[in-house]
Amino acid sequence: MSGKSPLGALDQRRDQMLVAAAELIAERGFAETRITDVAERAGASPALVIYYFGTKDKLLTEALRFSEQAFYTAADRLLAGTTSLAPRLETLIRLTCVPQTADEIPGAWGLWFDLWAQAFRNPEVKRDRVELDQRWRTMVGDVVRDAVAAEEIQPVDADAFAVAFTALLDGLSIQVALEDPVVDPHVAFQVAMTFATKALGFTSRSVAR
Repeated sequence: MSGKSPLGALDQRRDQMLVAAAELIAERGFAETRITDVAERAGASPALVIYYFGTKDKLLTEALRFSEQAFYTAADRLLAGTTSLAPRLETLIRLTCVPQTADEIPGAWGLWFDLWAQAFRNPEVKRDRVELDQRWRTMVGDVVRDAVAAEEIQPVDADAFAVAFTALLDGLSIQVALEDPVVDPHVAFQVAMTFATKALGFTSRSVAR
């Protein structure tokens, strides 16, 4: 049998709706994005969007998952290029503290802003937010565990560091995304790497002295 698989075509259709949702939410905000808007941009019917996602809240979290996958794909590829702690942490900082990467959906940080706002009042979105943040902490924790296993640093609570480090990066990234006049990408990078070197007990040539 030749031609595309029906399942593959369905997955592609779903991805098109997720891209449309991510772009619209980033442009307009969650409150101003309607199911009909997503359907129109994706060239689909509102009924089809509802069929795939059920509610607008679920569409928000699924759009963010879709956007985040590009981040994790890029991060995994870059982290695989070195086993050394300093450049691996530098990679994660640059990926989060640069306003937008080439593979990122435009305005992807806007998705997180809306997710946090919705999670504050919506239990379902709150649960999804926990899962998304845990994946981020796990990635950072694994980088630290690899460094401990390689005896590059002394044993340390990798999970505790990951909680602090990801919270710091999230806060710095918000300042960068909002174009704060004091916290630009360079400042954010220096703050994050200075914290990491002190918390984990290693040195980095990229940290200003």
